[in-house]
Amino acid sequence: MSDGTPSRAKSRVLHRNLKAPPPPTVIGGQGIYLHLADGRRIIDASGGAAVSAIGHQHPKVLAALHAQADALTYCHTSFFITESAERLAETIVGHEPGGLAYAFFVCGGSEATEAALKLARQHFLEIGQKQRVNVIARRQSYHGSTLGALAASGNAMRRAPYLPLLGHAFHHVSPAYAYRGQHDDESEAEYVARLAAELEAKFQELGPDTVMAFIAEPVVGATLGCVAAPAGYFEAIRAVCDRHGALLILDEVMSGMGRTGTMHAWEQENVTPDIQIIAKGLGGGYQPIGAVLANDRVVGAIRDGSGAFMHGHTYLAHPMACAAALAVQGVIAEENLLDNVRTMGARLGERLTERFGNHAHVGDVRGRGLFWAVELVADRASKAPFDPSLRVNWLIREQAMAHGLGCYPMGGTIDGRQGDHVLLAPPYNVTAAEIDEIAARFGEAVDAALAGVAR
Repeated sequence: MSDGTPSRAKSRVLHRNLKAPPPPTVIGGQGIYLHLADGRRIIDASGGAAVSAIGHQHPKVLAALHAQADALTYCHTSFFITESAERLAETIVGHEPGGLAYAFFVCGGSEATEAALKLARQHFLEIGQKQRVNVIARRQSYHGSTLGALAASGNAMRRAPYLPLLGHAFHHVSPAYAYRGQHDDESEAEYVARLAAELEAKFQELGPDTVMAFIAEPVVGATLGCVAAPAGYFEAIRAVCDRHGALLILDEVMSGMGRTGTMHAWEQENVTPDIQIIAKGLGGGYQPIGAVLANDRVVGAIRDGSGAFMHGHTYLAHPMACAAALAVQGVIAEENLLDNVRTMGARLGERLTERFGNHAHVGDVRGRGLFWAVELVADRASKAPFDPSLRVNWLIREQAMAHGLGCYPMGGTIDGRQGDHVLLAPPYNVTAAEIDEIAARFGEAVDAALAGVAR
């Protein structure tokens, strides 16, 4: 007779892979480590999906959660607001970084993208430009898994099953992906000019006054693997948007809130967005939370018009989530973790370059702050990818786990089918010794995985 304990062989959870055994069970965590039920201790070197910004079980965040739970666990924003939400908004946009003056708190990145798109659309309705319905994004981008966010995304692999369901207001141009996109006889400035000209041509094709926004990740996360744009790219893109009156939406779900060494990734691009999307580093995984940040140009049109943003969810500005995020941001500030992101990020980049800079099957080592990736190739000289059927990225992930390391693998880097990369994104409070251990274990994992496929 069963004692009621779920069987590992018959899990009732709808797991991501239904043809494989359920993944290992985590029973605890501390700092950079996750503790598994089978006794293993795993270095969480990717923060899950670049989420765990300050590691696991930070006492200040746990204390804040306990205090909020003792006071109030839920209220609906149609009727009430909480101190935790007000304090978090003041912390994030009270000083109006880049002109961003308002925060709208949701439960994650996909919800934030949906809200950002609706906010952009309503802005133009309020100012009498209802013809602005088109959104331009980039191929091999990722903005979320809900239908609107997925339609904006350029991740061909994730879009493919749902193409009949995706809206037709979304259009795509080339990514700023110099490793594969910049021509050998082309300077960086010429490459930027070509990308900007392509965007201008897309505006003209659609009708410049029909475009409401261009959306992009300042550092492309999972889909391309920590790809930063070439110098001057976002300034050129901003100029195109401004010329035609379109909004610039920057998706910093992965790259923002300190991950790349500044609180906002756009601070390193000499531009400011009209709307910004944040999530992972905001709450560090302690509670589900994301946010849309907007400037007064966007919000003012609604405030001076209908007066109401026509969008909402049940768990907007959830008090537990806001309390957790407020505590996470407090830790980042009090412990000067942005300095550590820059210092340890440089160290991680050095260690990866030392280990893989001349590796026959690593074509590119790239990243900013504590956001790094390596792109795997079958042939370094030609940049030819491995056969997708080999699933090289997943083999590296499996070997990394065997070496006690968690990393973030991804396939389809080039076009949604071909290409492999693996991403590393340790917490902002990682130590030098831990960085060295991550690089060493990762190097062992890559070599072990490639030993069976690279001839």
